[in-house]
Amino acid sequence: ERARCYRSCQSQRLGGPVSRHRVSEDVRSDFQRRVPYNYLQRAYIKLNQLEKAVEAAHTFFMANPEHMEMQQNIENYRTMAGVEALQPVDLEAKPHLESYSAGVKHYEADDFELAIKYFEQALREYYSEDTECRALCEGPQRFEEYEYLGYKAGLYEAIADHYMQVLVCQHECVRELATRPGRLSPIENFLPLHYDYLQFAYYRVGEYVKALECAKAYLLLHPDDEDVLDNVGYYESLLDDSSDPASIEAREDLAMFVKRHKMESELIKSAAEGLGFSYTEPNYWIRYGGRQDENRVPSGVNVEGAEVHGLSMGKKSSPKIDRDLREGGPLLYENITFVYNSEQLNGTQRVLLDNVLSEEQCRELHSVASGIMLVGDGYRGKTSPHTPNEKFEGATVLKALKFGYEGRVPLKSARLFYDISEKARKIVESYFMLNSTLYFSYTHMVCRTALSGQQDRRTDLSHPIHADNCLLDPEANECWKEPPAYTFRDYSALLYMNDDFEGGEFIFTEMDAKTVTASIKPKCGRMVSFSSGGENPHGVKAVTKGQRCAVALWFTLDPLYRELERIQADEVIAILDQEQQGKQGLNINPRDEL
Repeated sequence: ERARCYRSCQSQRLGGPVSRHRVSEDVRSDFQRRVPYNYLQRAYIKLNQLEKAVEAAHTFFMANPEHMEMQQNIENYRTMAGVEALQPVDLEAKPHLESYSAGVKHYEADDFELAIKYFEQALREYYSEDTECRALCEGPQRFEEYEYLGYKAGLYEAIADHYMQVLVCQHECVRELATRPGRLSPIENFLPLHYDYLQFAYYRVGEYVKALECAKAYLLLHPDDEDVLDNVGYYESLLDDSSDPASIEAREDLAMFVKRHKMESELIKSAAEGLGFSYTEPNYWIRYGGRQDENRVPSGVNVEGAEVHGLSMGKKSSPKIDRDLREGGPLLYENITFVYNSEQLNGTQRVLLDNVLSEEQCRELHSVASGIMLVGDGYRGKTSPHTPNEKFEGATVLKALKFGYEGRVPLKSARLFYDISEKARKIVESYFMLNSTLYFSYTHMVCRTALSGQQDRRTDLSHPIHADNCLLDPEANECWKEPPAYTFRDYSALLYMNDDFEGGEFIFTEMDAKTVTASIKPKCGRMVSFSSGGENPHGVKAVTKGQRCAVALWFTLDPLYRELERIQADEVIAILDQEQQGKQGLNINPRDEL
């Protein structure tokens, strides 16, 4: 009866047949990826409505920054008369993210009144979006993140499991709302940051009670934060005699949110234990590398004066990371052979290493690749994203682990992909002597296969000359660090798996994209790594015969842009380790398949 009533209400409110709004998963996915705007920008161009075409293209690109064709379209639009002066608008911008960004902007300009206005507005919009996100979880959904658990059940277990899936989906709204369009990773510590900014902003405008409420709210999620604990004590000392510090509690909006979040977490964990499926609670409020005081001080504030008064200031969102360009650090692992440094490769922040992989590991990875790769995977389904003369196939670490868990490829081999990418990260971090942690931005195993009958008189490249974190402008000898480039990437690495092909040399060039400064022939275990900016334009020569396979890795020094799939892969590894420990405790043969 309730289901009938529910459908009747849907029909009355949405109109037409009930099934009309029950779109397929493909249609839902297209709208999530903003595919209609791709068609719109083409239609507007044909109608000669350039401004609307730019807006549609920009809106699509915000959610698809790796789309090579759209990148070319936007560059073409910029060459047309008058377009340079346009300020493209994201027509699908999330209000809570826009308000948050505006709050950060005013905060960093020391305009604390306006910062408070926008942060408070962002919170109202956030909680409204959270309500909508949770409601959408009650509709038909596929929970791909948990398919690797292989959980199957009967009628009553299935009912309970469906409810748990809905609850997990609602629990994950925290991550959903903190992830900007086109990004894989959520903004680190997103919701608590609102209160972190607000506690200091309210202090600066003399509203000490509100500052104390926000500081205590932040402590609900980070009770051991020494800086904010100190601030609480300081704010309490500023209250007049009529105010009782003990009566001032954390903000009610966050207190209620945290209470519900913790109850959901306990319910999911309890259900997981009772129903026999695995669940690892993600750390939604994680703060990588701790909080550094110099990154918490807004511009224009007298730091020494603040320290005298015992106050730690609010955090700036994305401080510019100043780092010395160094290299020559230890390679960490035995058998790795140093080949060339930056000077020998005629550039800056470059290194070439051999024997990062053994011959056996190369064969094992190549075998995994043949079992997990899909044509166009990693390129929005495009089989030939860079050249029509080659076929591109790819796969991510998470996909490999899922296939391994399901028994479609050997789990040991799938885990090798995970392990060697971590090995590469550690080597890059150590060799370039970085003072802060290097995080994964994107990890991708990719194979390029020459298409027979299409190799005569080729003049194109397998991958055009480009830079990894800026838009290369060869004519101006500039590299513009702006969207749609992945401006957050700091270092890149390519780890090769084979050499039984023709062509496919990796090349560095000058910023003119023509003058080659170094050429590298791939082979098993060879790794080239370099900083991702305009100082290192690079590309790949045409693969004219056979198949060229490599693991491509991009890294960032900003944890805000961590790879979401890597976080999920870490969760899978944690589950596998738990299961392995359980089997060892039960004296189960470790060779048994999962």
